[in-house]
Amino acid sequence: MNNTRKVKSLQLFFVLLLAGLFLLFPGTARAKQMARIEPKIPDIPGYLTLKCDFHLHTVFSDGLVWPTVRVYEAYLEGLDVISITDHIEYQPFEDDLKKNLNRAHELATPLAKRSGWITLIKGAEITRDMPPGHFNALFLKDSNPLNKENFLDCIQAARDQGAFVYWNHPWIDQDSAIWRPQHTVAYEKGILRGIEVVNGEDYNPSAHRLCIEKKLTMLAGSDLHQPSNMVFDPRHGARRPMTLVFATARSEEAIREALFDRRTAIYSHDSLYGERRFLEPIFNLSVEILNPELEIEGRQVAVVRVRNRSDIPYDLIADGTLEEFLFTDRIFLVPDASVAFQVISKADTLSGRRQLALPFRVANLRLSPEEALPVKLELDVTFRPAEKKK
Repeated sequence: MNNTRKVKSLQLFFVLLLAGLFLLFPGTARAKQMARIEPKIPDIPGYLTLKCDFHLHTVFSDGLVWPTVRVYEAYLEGLDVISITDHIEYQPFEDDLKKNLNRAHELATPLAKRSGWITLIKGAEITRDMPPGHFNALFLKDSNPLNKENFLDCIQAARDQGAFVYWNHPWIDQDSAIWRPQHTVAYEKGILRGIEVVNGEDYNPSAHRLCIEKKLTMLAGSDLHQPSNMVFDPRHGARRPMTLVFATARSEEAIREALFDRRTAIYSHDSLYGERRFLEPIFNLSVEILNPELEIEGRQVAVVRVRNRSDIPYDLIADGTLEEFLFTDRIFLVPDASVAFQVISKADTLSGRRQLALPFRVANLRLSPEEALPVKLELDVTFRPAEKKK
């Protein structure tokens, strides 16, 4: 046995040992580790906000964990939906494991069902050099027919099963996402439906722009190969990137329908990326002004208190001024906490009740690489002229 084969065998031994411990002693694992740390991101009107990771690997391609471990990790980190997308063409452990492109999904499915929370979507990664690059296919019935030499035949086989196909990390082999003729063909055939805008630690502005230009679904994926806790630790605020899917139900069909309808946003590094129709309600349902009615006499200083009920910090930067009073040019809304800021009347002769809206941009909620979400903090202010000194 050569050294490479020995290393692979040792890796596989430890993976199987870990999986065996989880399966043989589920009570022990639950008692020590089954505290689910779920990110507080509100549901928006008409939809559930599902936290998803559609890009994961196991030992059935070039990952280092058994499929069931991906389910445990997802549950502990507060996810709702995952897909194991092992490479169809690249399987470094195939000498040790029976080659069946559906096997990872089959092994993870019983645990996902027992969890009572995780929806497991059958997927696979189609792996080619750039161009055209790597593509994920989700909602497959059988991964084996995708094992074809010709790229277009491969993605057509996915499409024939009703799969949702998207382009992974299109910037990996260059600094930006470059659209090539192969992508045009897949796009015009209606096969290419989305682009991964965040992969692991990396957000790519050019991929974001392509999604907007081509009206494609935006996705984020952890692309995990190693155990999740070697990269992300939600107990200390370091979460994996997630695709937020706005679905009508916690079902595979509802998730599929949402992806084809482009009802997604991206949550990564305390930032959100997506369309205004999704980011605006998330912000509005997260943020509450605790004292929206103010009384200001003369040039009196008033204090506004704001509560952020989500786990997303919001970085507000002033986007204009008001005639009536001065307000701070920057507010940082800490997750799950309240902050206060001052407003100061510009004149001591103002009188009457006015509805005022403080204009801001949320720097970490991006509608595009160049544009942050505009928001307004609305106040009901009663001004009283300063009493004249006798």
